[in-house]
Amino acid sequence: MTSDTVHHTQADAIIVGGGVAGLSAAVALGRSRRSVVVVDAGDPRNAPAAHSHNYLTRDGESPLELVRLGRDEARRYGAHIIEGTARSATRTESGFEVTLGDGSVVTGRRLLVTTGLTDVLPNIPGLAERWGRDVLHCPYCHGWEVRDHTIGIIGSPLVGHQAQMWRQLTERVTVFAHLAPELTDEDQGRLAARGIEVVDEEIARVDVADDAIVGVTLADGRQVRLDALVVGPNFTSRADILVSLGIGTTEMVMNGHVLGTYIEADPVGATSVPGVWVAGNVSAPMDTVVAASAAGVRAGAAINGDLIEEDVRIAVQRSTSAAAT
Repeated sequence: MTSDTVHHTQADAIIVGGGVAGLSAAVALGRSRRSVVVVDAGDPRNAPAAHSHNYLTRDGESPLELVRLGRDEARRYGAHIIEGTARSATRTESGFEVTLGDGSVVTGRRLLVTTGLTDVLPNIPGLAERWGRDVLHCPYCHGWEVRDHTIGIIGSPLVGHQAQMWRQLTERVTVFAHLAPELTDEDQGRLAARGIEVVDEEIARVDVADDAIVGVTLADGRQVRLDALVVGPNFTSRADILVSLGIGTTEMVMNGHVLGTYIEADPVGATSVPGVWVAGNVSAPMDTVVAASAAGVRAGAAINGDLIEEDVRIAVQRSTSAAAT
């Protein structure tokens, strides 16, 4: 584990997860003169992607560069960054203790978890190696870059909607339906109306040449030429630290299909456990980078407000006790 010089006194807030959500919260808290410790395992969900998009004034920036810049900004407002893995958290009389992978302990009055999620991909040979490059998920994140290209959609429970989203960007869309629920006549009609081909044969492997997808090979040996593949992964929240506090995950259900898990929270990120907040993909799997950043700011402001209320209560108690003596 490496870190900045970390104070052993209790911080106002511990943030577990150092992506844009956690770092945005650290800046918001730091600007309110709160002491903050950020614990970051260094494995952001979007690390394989070369660029991120729809982040105003930062369009096209590398996700890892955003983290680097965010760390520098958070440090300017006094945040301490610890590179390590948070294993568990426990409640104490004055807040929380977070135990790290090396056995060390960080203490804080409040806890914010921004650990994100894990994308669970279909088990197709060659697919995972291209994830975030030319195996894509979000049309708003990477669609513009493959406009007018030949795109394959690997079927998921939302394949009908998914295919139409990508059809907005190119006329050359093929749906590989073997992993999707059976398409209804209405589904088939909607796809056909926009010239979207449907292939029922199973994909045997993803074909790559010169460090780029060139297509897929089907189980019957037929090859289909493609420039990119789109998948609908299962979103599994990275919630171990929260589970250790008794906060369970909730199934993410859309159109009757379970697409993953997330942590329930109120609009500012407060969980069912007092003093614990969440922000980013761990609680909102569909959030893009800019939305996760905004959620971090909201959570940071809410934590500061909660700490102010506690500071006021303590001040009133002390004032009352002093007046009584």
